Amino acid sequence: MTTFTVWKFDDPGGAEKATHTLKQAQTEGLVKIIDHAVVTWPVGAERPSQSHKRDDEMRGAGWGALWGILIGGLFLVPLIGGVAGAAIGAISKATQDVGITKEQLQTIRTGVTEGTSALFLVTDHGDLDRLGERFRGLHSKLVASNLTEAEEKELHDTFGG
Repeated sequence: MTTFTVWKFDDPGGAEKATHTLKQAQTEGLVKIIDHAVVTWPVGAERPSQSHKRDDEMRGAGWGALWGILIGGLFLVPLIGGVAGAAIGAISKATQDVGITKEQLQTIRTGVTEGTSALFLVTDHGDLDRLGERFRGLHSKLVASNLTEAEEKELHDTFGG
């Protein structure tokens, strides 16, 4: 089953460190990474930076579009007052068919702040409980969406090529 998850870390380098743990978990067969992106928000920075690692070169542009919609919309546009609600509403319209809810978007937006980082993942056949155990020492928090079959198909059709 395909799953969208966001792991929030309590320091700016946590998500990048977690990618090494994630890659190791994949080599051990614990999870299959479809794609991922890292958001880093250093202390003193006006806004976070984002990097997309393109796990699947053939479909990297499609997944880049997903990360651009999510991360760009949540963090890189000015989010003041009503504009924040409008931006999250627009993003939720674009992602609702793939199982990413408005509530999750709001949790991500309010949880990932200056001095933190986040690992955005689309995985397949993963054991999230065991993956969470691997991330335990990195001070992480999970926001997850277990996708239905229809949502999984929509996610792959829309962003995965």
